Order: sequence, then C-alpha cells, then structure tokens
Amino acid sequence: MSIEKINQGDQLSQSADLVNDNIDKLKMLFPEIVTEGRIDFKVLQQVLGEELEEEEEYYRFTWAGKSQARREAHKPSTGTLRPAKDESLDWDTTENMYIEGDNLEVLKLMQKSYAGKIKMIYIDPPYNTGKDFVYKDNYKDNLKNYQEVTGQIDSDGNKISTNSDSDGRYHSNWLNMMYPRLRLARNLLKDDGVIFMSIDEGEVENLKKIGNEIFGESNYVTQVTNITGANQSGEGVKFQKNTEYVLVYSKKYDSDFINRVDKVEETLRNLNDAPSPLDTRPDMGYTIYYNPKNGDFLPKKDYDKKTIHLNEEKLVYQNDLTLISKGYIPIRPGIRNDKLHRWRWGIDTFSDRRDEIVFEPVNKTFKVMFRQKGLNPPKNYMNFAGGTSVLKNLFDGKQVFDYPKGISFLKYLISLGCNEGIVLDFFSGSSSTAHALLDLNKTDREKRNFIQVQLPELTDSKSLAFNEGYKQITEIGKERIRRVVKKIKNENAEKSKELDLGFKVFKLDSSSVKSWDGNPDNLNESLFDAVGNIKTDRTEEDVLYEILLKYGLDLTLPIEERIIEGKKVFNVGLGSLFICLADNITAKVAEGIGQWREACSPEICRVIFKDNGFTDVEKTNSVQTLKRYGINEIRSI
Repeated sequence: MSIEKINQGDQLSQSADLVNDNIDKLKMLFPEIVTEGRIDFKVLQQVLGEELEEEEEYYRFTWAGKSQARREAHKPSTGTLRPAKDESLDWDTTENMYIEGDNLEVLKLMQKSYAGKIKMIYIDPPYNTGKDFVYKDNYKDNLKNYQEVTGQIDSDGNKISTNSDSDGRYHSNWLNMMYPRLRLARNLLKDDGVIFMSIDEGEVENLKKIGNEIFGESNYVTQVTNITGANQSGEGVKFQKNTEYVLVYSKKYDSDFINRVDKVEETLRNLNDAPSPLDTRPDMGYTIYYNPKNGDFLPKKDYDKKTIHLNEEKLVYQNDLTLISKGYIPIRPGIRNDKLHRWRWGIDTFSDRRDEIVFEPVNKTFKVMFRQKGLNPPKNYMNFAGGTSVLKNLFDGKQVFDYPKGISFLKYLISLGCNEGIVLDFFSGSSSTAHALLDLNKTDREKRNFIQVQLPELTDSKSLAFNEGYKQITEIGKERIRRVVKKIKNENAEKSKELDLGFKVFKLDSSSVKSWDGNPDNLNESLFDAVGNIKTDRTEEDVLYEILLKYGLDLTLPIEERIIEGKKVFNVGLGSLFICLADNITAKVAEGIGQWREACSPEICRVIFKDNGFTDVEKTNSVQTLKRYGINEIRSI
C-alpha cells in the first residue's frame, strides 16, 4: 500500500488553475456541451444562441496586449509565501498579514485560500505619470522577473522601472499591468464585498472601462471625487489639479455592502465646505451667542429675549456689545444655494434642547449644529487631505515616503465598506491602509483584519528614506505598522489588549519543494538531486505554509506543534491537516497522529509526509495505521 506523491503539475503543487475551474463550471451548467470529457464549442455556440456577438463592429474596449494579460490572470503560480517570523509581531495570535512580493503572483497564490473571503479591497495603484513604473510583467516567468525587478535591473543589467510617456504603448503597458490583477482580485471578494480604487485623471477613464468589464457595469457604484488641497505652480501649469478620484464597484450590486453614515457625523465632516454663519444679514432671525472659553451660550430659558430681539415676529438681531466684550461670539444662520436661511428650531425649542446642540469651529468662528438622528447614504464628494504630516509625525518629523494617502480618508472608506472581516490592499506602499484600519478598530472596537501586499522596491539611494536605513519600501511599511501599534498601546495599554495589533510577514519566493518548482533555473537541480525533495535552504515551516496555500487553507489558522516519537508533527486547523516532514518516520508516529486526530474530531482530516522520510515497509504500515483511524487522504512530497 503506497502513498501518492504530489508532483509538478498536480493541483496541490501550484495555485488555483482558474481556466480548468471555469471549464468545470461550464460543464456543470451545460452538460450537453461535453463530448468524451472535452468541450464541443459548436454545441456551446448553439446553446448560447442569440447571446453570441458575431458582428465585426461592436462596442468593446481593447488595447495592445489585452489577450495576453487575460491569459496571464488564469495562469497558475508555482511560487510560495515564506514566513518571516523575526519581522512579525504576535505571530502566534495575529490574523493580520504583510506580504512582500509582486502582487500579481501573490494574488494567484491567494486564490485557493482567500477566494470569496475578502470583505473590502482598497488600492492606490501607480498613477502612470510617465515616470518610474516598476510593475512591468514578464509573462513567460513572473517569478524570475520578480527577482530581477526587486533588484531594479534586468538580466542584462539594464534599469527596467520606466514606463515613459514617449513609449508608444504608454497606456497599454499600464492597462496590461492592471487588468490581470483586477481579474484575480474580483475572485477574492465576498458576495457583499466592495472595491475602492484611487486614481487621478490620467487613467480614470481607462480604469473605469476595465472595471466595468471585470466587475460588470451593473456592479458599478459611483465615482468619488476627493478634494486633496494639493497645490501646483510653475510656468507649465495651466490648471491646478486639486482632485483625485475613487472608483467604487461591488461584487454583487444588490447585496448590502455599503454602510450608511450618521447624519450628524456626515454634516460635521463637511463643515469646511459650509458657508460661514457670519456671511448672513443680521435680519435673518435670532442670533446665538457662544462663549468658546466656558462652553456657555445664550439665549437661555431665563434670559430676557427682548434684550436680544426687537420683536418676536421678525426676531431682528440687535448687536449686544456687552456680550461680545465678555467673549461671546454671535452665530447666525448660513447661506445655501444663494438663499438666506433661518434656524431649524425656534428659540424656545433651542433653549429646551440645548444639550443637543453642537458648536463646531469653522472659518475662525463657530457653526451651530442641531443633532439629527438617522442615517444617510455617503456622498460621492469628499474633502480629505493627504497623509504626509501624519506619516512625518510617526517617523519623528522625517518624510520617508512621498504622497501617502490620508488616514482620515482611508478610515472613512473602511467604515463604509467593512464592519468586520478582511481588508486587502495589494498596492500598500507605506501601509496607510493598515494604519487606518488599526486606528479605526481602536475607535469603534470592530474586528477587522488587514492583508497588505507590496513589492520590495528599492528606495532611491539619494532619498531620506535610504539614508535613514530603509533600503526597500517594504521596510518603511512594516516599520510604520510597528510604530502605529506602539502608539496605540501607549495611549491605552489596557484597552489595546482587546485588539489584534500584530501581523505575520510572508515573502514571495520560488517553491520550497524541488519537484513543484516551475522555475527553469532550478530544473537541473530538481532532475539530478536524488537526496531529498526539499530545498536545502528551506525550513519545515517554509514547506508547512506552502502546503497551506496549495491546499487552500487560511495562513492564519491555528497551528500546534507536538513531538511524537521524537518527530515534529504540525496540526493545522484543529486536526484538519497533519504534516510531518521528519526523517526515519515509523508507524508509531502515524499511531500518534491517529490518536491526536481522534482527540480533535475534525470533519475532514488529511496527512502529508516527506516522501523519503521512511522506508517502504514503514510507509505501508503507516498508511494502514492511519486508515484504521479513518484517515484516507495521505499524500507525500
């Protein structure tokens, strides 16, 4: 009785094969199109009937390289994510992840473990400015290309990080980068999931077109305009560009996926856009006097209204220099749509319900707000500044990253798209999304987790970041999260214990198993090395997490280690998977695994050994022992 070995090409040696998965779905939907196990395309055409587009000219969006980009999204990856415990925080308990690697390969590797599990995606991709553009894919071998890109040179030593606007395929290159990544990202969203994509005016039209194709026009939600307050000057500037955009798509539009916002909070958030109350005429109703030093305001119930108002009908304002001299600021109704407004409440109601009044500073004075109960849909017009000052303060006044996204902006988006669950950012930059999520969790005590993915791009050798010791962008991102965690713990050590303030670090690499490795550079090593199937520079934990990925298990599942008959055994997910990669395994080890499985009582149980970890006799005995405990899925690597 033998154990089936997992070899290259096996579905458990690579990421999800999306093409075959889709073919299987077609066969399930239309069984009549299957002939001897293969699809008869002519029959499929007949089944689809009038739904086929056969005209030469019809509405579509295409560019040079689109078909290749589409194929790339469906190509499996043989790579892996290697754990980096020494760079992580709270490894054993955290469910947050920081992944270093090319996001195209990482998204492929996530397909089995995280398909349909991501509640919200936020991305701030490269804006295609005609300057540096490091996501330049080599579809023949992306893993090898990734290793070259992170060194900023190609195989001939040439710099490869420029997508110049003089390139004839300037937009095509950007679209070829974005298209497969968004294809893969859509698979990861839950049915009630939502994606927010920041972009500037240079590619907003193109991003919307591929967004409509990938997510479906019916799932387009809105295009948010955000006023950033950025200033530009110089001879070549014809208009200052003070806006950026966020395209919003849902996985399924009719799902409940966008949170509504509190009316008061939404109003207060947009105060800077509101007119100053001092812009009104003095004859437009009564005036409220507010003293910001002591929080006092007039009129009160016991206050003689006639000293403020000439008559009860028109409530004409009478300037009271005595009150102003005592520190009171006169506040009047505002102007909206060129019309002068009156107060929402009468003066008696105001006095009765003064505890419900909010005074908010605006334009060097104060605006009075009446608290309103209820919820509104969020507006697609926002006013959030960038996050440079927040990041500088976090890094002791040093600007180690240019143009980070604003934390208030990201907290607001996350509050709209995710109450609980995973927020993925696969262009994570300086980890602004992780920062915002941790800060929001601290405030509302909800349970959200982040997955950050970032290419370990080299920082400019002339930059402040490089001089401060941050040789790669990923080093800035990880350090930022550490500093945010430290800040949260310092602010309230007791309450912070309830929060997940850790993160697991993983790094993209070629497979740890020689027979699974699709890297052509390692072909000779795989063919002629008969000693072992695991690469000599890899640990048991490297292999462990690769198996989790290839089996489609969550990388943050609980993992317990136990020594059985002197051999280390990993128990993943409370008995759903046992892994032993030791040498000289005996049936006694299998007996211990069987007993452990009985104690856990999982619905499904699988066991994986190292193929050359035992003799043929012990292998046969181990299989029989495990089957006696009801374990029938036994594989080796």
